Amino acid sequence: MKKLLLVAAALAVFLYLNRERPDAGDLPSGRMAASPATESAAANDDLIATAYASRASGVPVSGRGRVARVLGDDSLGDRHQRFILELESGQTILIAHNIDLAPRVDALREGEFVEFSGEYEWNDKGGIVHWTHHDPDGQRTGGWLKVDGRTYD
Repeated sequence: MKKLLLVAAALAVFLYLNRERPDAGDLPSGRMAASPATESAAANDDLIATAYASRASGVPVSGRGRVARVLGDDSLGDRHQRFILELESGQTILIAHNIDLAPRVDALREGEFVEFSGEYEWNDKGGIVHWTHHDPDGQRTGGWLKVDGRTYD
């Protein structure tokens, strides 16, 4: 079932990225065409929205969001720095960054932009992104966080 959901999510992103777009001349006056970076962010947000809607977990994701709230660390088991990101789409996700395996993001503030790469896990509050660090066993592609040009992995 999970594989089917992943295939459906990937198909949705593919169709979104390959949809017909108006030429710049077809846009209403004063409106410019979206840049490739904006379209990429929208595609990332769409993938996360699709994963949330289908209750999928284990989905590799990346994107960018604004820190909506900095939470206290989770110290049960491996320690995780936690914060809530608001994506451009308005969806919020919890970032759970393992600070036993990767450096803490120093002086993280509300309103700051964070780029991320990790693994999405569904929950009823928008989802969690974890694995935002290297894999110490080298068995999977590592994730990361990027803040103010510095990468935390």
